[in-house]
Amino acid sequence: MPIGNFWNKVLRIGPFANEEGATFPNVYTYFLPVGCQHCADPECVKVCPTEASHVLPDGTVQIDKSKCIGCQFCAMACPYGVRYLNEEERVVEKCTLCEQKTSQGELPQCVAQCGGRARYFGDLDKGWDSFVGAGKVNHTGDASYESVSTEFCKLTDIARPFTDSDVHHLPDTGNEPSFCYILRNHEWKGGE
Repeated sequence: MPIGNFWNKVLRIGPFANEEGATFPNVYTYFLPVGCQHCADPECVKVCPTEASHVLPDGTVQIDKSKCIGCQFCAMACPYGVRYLNEEERVVEKCTLCEQKTSQGELPQCVAQCGGRARYFGDLDKGWDSFVGAGKVNHTGDASYESVSTEFCKLTDIARPFTDSDVHHLPDTGNEPSFCYILRNHEWKGGE
């Protein structure tokens, strides 16, 4: 991937005062990773003149590079700004949710490599119990790449309890974004 292009970008949200009138250091900031939201009704697919952008049966939004003409209509239509023109190949690229890995039962790399266990992968239609992250919870266990990519921990076993009011999505502009963000004890600003 060329320098300056990102399939996942991280936005700094804040700083915000902990209480009204507070100033530094009584502030908080949080970080919001944003990539392709693999929307249920993606605008990028609707505007693609060659059908290079398409939705697979598993619900992920993919790009067939052999059909992409580099027109960038999809990049302009994406409300999250997460598609980029690969200048060398003259095709648009984005997060594929590591389709080549997930189709074989593995985790996407962003989930597998998240040292803070802040990213999980699952299917909301199957419930929170379907969401898994990298490695088993065992601080003295095997931390090899093989172990982290083949042994999973469940979100419901790891995360502190959360309610529906703690679960957020990026703004829905009619495209129905699929990713969820769990944010507790702070005001959600990801919709702005």
